[in-house]
Amino acid sequence: MAGLSEGQTPVLEIDGTLNSNDGNSRGNKGKDKAVVLVGEENSNSNIDTQNQQGGSGGGSEREMPSMHRSGSRPQLDLSKAAIQGNFEVKDPTILLPNQSDDISHLALDIGGSLIKLVYFSRHEDQSIDDKRKKTIKERLGISNGNRRSYPILGGRLHFVKFETTKISECLDFIHSKQLHRGGVDSCHWNPGVQANDNAVIKATGGGAYKFADLFKERLGVSLDKEDEMDCLVAGANFLLKAIRHEAFTHMEGQKEFVQIDTNDLFPYLLVNIGSGVSMIKVDGDGKFERVSGTNVGGGTYWGLGRLLTKCKSFDELLELSQRGDNGTIDMLVGDIYGGMDYSKIGLSASTIASSFGKTISDKKELADYRPEDISLSLLRMISYNIGQISYLNALRFGLKRIFFGGFFIRGHAYTMDTISFAVQFWSKGEAQAMFLRHEGFLGALGAFMSYEKHGLDDLMVHQLVERFPMGAPYTGGRIHGPPLGDLNEKASEARVCLLLLEMPLPLSLWFGHLACNLLKSEISWMEKFVLKGTEITAPVPMAPSGTTGLGGFEVPLSKGSTLRSDASALNVGVLHLVPTLEVFPLLADPKMYEPNTIDLADRSELEYWFTVLSEHLPDLVDKAVASEGGTDDAKRRGDAFARAFSAHLARLMEEPAAYGKLGLANLLELREECLREFQFLDAYRSIKQRENEASLAVLPDLLVELDSMSEETRLLMLIEGVLAANIFDWGSRACVDLYHKGTIIEIYRMSRNKMQRPWRVDDFDAFKERMLGSGDNKPRPHKRALLFVDNSGADVVLGMLPLARELLRRGTEVVLVANSLPALNDITAMELPDIVAEAAKHCDILRRAAEAGGLLVDAMINTLDGSKENSPSVPLMVVENGCGSPCIDLRQVSSELAAAAKNADLIILEGMGRALHTNFNARFKCEALKLAMVKNQRLAEKLIKGNIYDCVCRYEPAR
Repeated sequence: MAGLSEGQTPVLEIDGTLNSNDGNSRGNKGKDKAVVLVGEENSNSNIDTQNQQGGSGGGSEREMPSMHRSGSRPQLDLSKAAIQGNFEVKDPTILLPNQSDDISHLALDIGGSLIKLVYFSRHEDQSIDDKRKKTIKERLGISNGNRRSYPILGGRLHFVKFETTKISECLDFIHSKQLHRGGVDSCHWNPGVQANDNAVIKATGGGAYKFADLFKERLGVSLDKEDEMDCLVAGANFLLKAIRHEAFTHMEGQKEFVQIDTNDLFPYLLVNIGSGVSMIKVDGDGKFERVSGTNVGGGTYWGLGRLLTKCKSFDELLELSQRGDNGTIDMLVGDIYGGMDYSKIGLSASTIASSFGKTISDKKELADYRPEDISLSLLRMISYNIGQISYLNALRFGLKRIFFGGFFIRGHAYTMDTISFAVQFWSKGEAQAMFLRHEGFLGALGAFMSYEKHGLDDLMVHQLVERFPMGAPYTGGRIHGPPLGDLNEKASEARVCLLLLEMPLPLSLWFGHLACNLLKSEISWMEKFVLKGTEITAPVPMAPSGTTGLGGFEVPLSKGSTLRSDASALNVGVLHLVPTLEVFPLLADPKMYEPNTIDLADRSELEYWFTVLSEHLPDLVDKAVASEGGTDDAKRRGDAFARAFSAHLARLMEEPAAYGKLGLANLLELREECLREFQFLDAYRSIKQRENEASLAVLPDLLVELDSMSEETRLLMLIEGVLAANIFDWGSRACVDLYHKGTIIEIYRMSRNKMQRPWRVDDFDAFKERMLGSGDNKPRPHKRALLFVDNSGADVVLGMLPLARELLRRGTEVVLVANSLPALNDITAMELPDIVAEAAKHCDILRRAAEAGGLLVDAMINTLDGSKENSPSVPLMVVENGCGSPCIDLRQVSSELAAAAKNADLIILEGMGRALHTNFNARFKCEALKLAMVKNQRLAEKLIKGNIYDCVCRYEPAR
């Protein structure tokens, strides 16, 4: 898979090759080459990790970025802190004048085999001075005060690894991104600031001492050494408490994620398999004891493997093991007993009696043995012993939970299976081996957390979002590149920063001028991406290795018949720190809440939905390219997007758990993120505009028709209208086919004509009883209703807006909840106020409510009857939901939505994505109405045992 990273800065080498600044092509010492970093003047300055060097054996820890002291960067001494620039911006720069030391935006774990680096990049969202939004925030009582407490919040954490023997590449990487000076984007914040000579980088591991002078010489920074065990435990505790799907088990080739109850996390045994192995009993935050260890670890495997097989990298050695048969090298019980079991003591013939034992009697030289067999025998010997020793220590202290980490594991399926079987066998199933997705970065993360006031301790699981851009490390592939902008933009519109690598200033300026000229040409990373498209594929599964046993128990077997190595694809994304996300407060039981309705653990379901997404891809690319004017630039990006998303699908088809627990909502969100990564910010923009205009043109007639009806008839017509209008969904193949056969109004009329009760799920009578009552028993109106809207055009204008109007008429406050970012043809919170303003021109109810809700701050409204009436009204408000997907995970919603929900007593979820694909089984503290037309035959059969175009009207009373 290719490495195309949102926010990564390209490196243009003057030999005409465009590479990413990932350190892989460094080693320029003595060469006349300039490296020029190019980024748009207004681009997001975030940088994603890109190094794909082959790893070596050891350390298990992980690193995190830290903070750098310059006038352009927030400091960590908060005394006399001041906001620089506009106080209202979303992510303001914080100046802390009393900070005494320079703090870098990275932390390091320098082990004997690997260097692990974690760095931070600020998330520079473009903040819009929206008076409407400000009014709604004031009404809901939302402030931004908590965001200014810790400067680290509101950014991204990136993860990279280097072989320690290639430390120069690591230094070049840090220098190229200026991480030791706060990052390349620091010049965007304040280009006039000069870094001083007191910069400090937090580091752990033995290399922090060994290479301190080298860092000072090459980068001019000091390494502040942190205790290795302190860092290891701090990193593990943070991940286990803050990342929802961090821990998992791995048995017989099957990965299963484990949700850790933070109240029941301690005590546990942490086994860190680096060059050597440390076993740590963890009793709490900052409470731990190293209780054991062994010198036989990752370094042993790599060292012996290098001597015996001549492999040049750790990953190469692991790959060899996939094709090995250790039965040619290991002495098995059957070799001793003539092919028979030793049943008296429970040993089968395939059990390993002695690792490498068969080589004693074989009259062979080293060259006579296959390197693949040697690698597998080594792997089993070391993994088995680590698993057994770990369990014995857990037994010693009464621990039933063991977490294994370290780059020895590196996501390698057979390594994890071997360790898991050892623990399970010797504990008779009472203890469990668990692994961590960020296994190699624990120490570096802990080093980062040693910075004072880093702010991570205050983050909760719902405030961390993991994304998998093509440019994130360890998602496979070797093609890397910068953020996408106009690939042929004029040099005058580019911001060019010269990073000098052993070159006099005049020469570097000359090369910079040359680079600007080259920018005018067609040379771009996109060209390389398209030309090398054949490389953008998921790793190919390896053939299963021979089935021999391990000392004391049978060899683990893969249910999937293959055990593949993740060594080239350690599935670590980029962690987005989003402190404004909150758990939706109206969930009945947040701990039990599962947003996804479709279980993609079912292989048939997985294959079906992958096929649906793949078949929809060409149409989506066409719409995306058209939204950008069909330019050559857009076509290239469209092609690259298609390759990238197809590579994601191929990777997930091979290993569904590669990016964490996988649901249909995750797939749909991944698609939207991939579109945004390739700078297709709103692929259906023009379609949405046309459909909104067409729908608004007929809205006045619809409102007149509704007002002529009785209450009961009107309520039924309103619900029918929502269901009928929900047919407009560009994410549905069936609906796309309809679009090609008629206009939006024709399709709407056809859909309305099919609205015959009873619907497949029909709770309308119960909802009508709650709204209208019976006889003289008139129920109280709802205090506040949250309406989760879906598609643009008829869906929102002719469906949800009239329903909102009816609730307003009854005295209910209405909050329209829309996407924060575009997804397919879904309406966004940015677009919705303009639609409300246009609709309000024809309706006094909407006008007064919109004015009360702050939606008409800038609008000049001419009412239908010319009334100057300003009578009080309940407000109509619009809030963003915090996501950019057709679905919604209510464990992570915007602070605006969370605040609006606190006084709500009715939730209306509309559309397949929000009411069926997700949240169909969700339960709430208040009343809920779920409305949707099913536009997929498979979903209709699985969910409601119905057919395509069946309707769902599910009403759930308050709990």
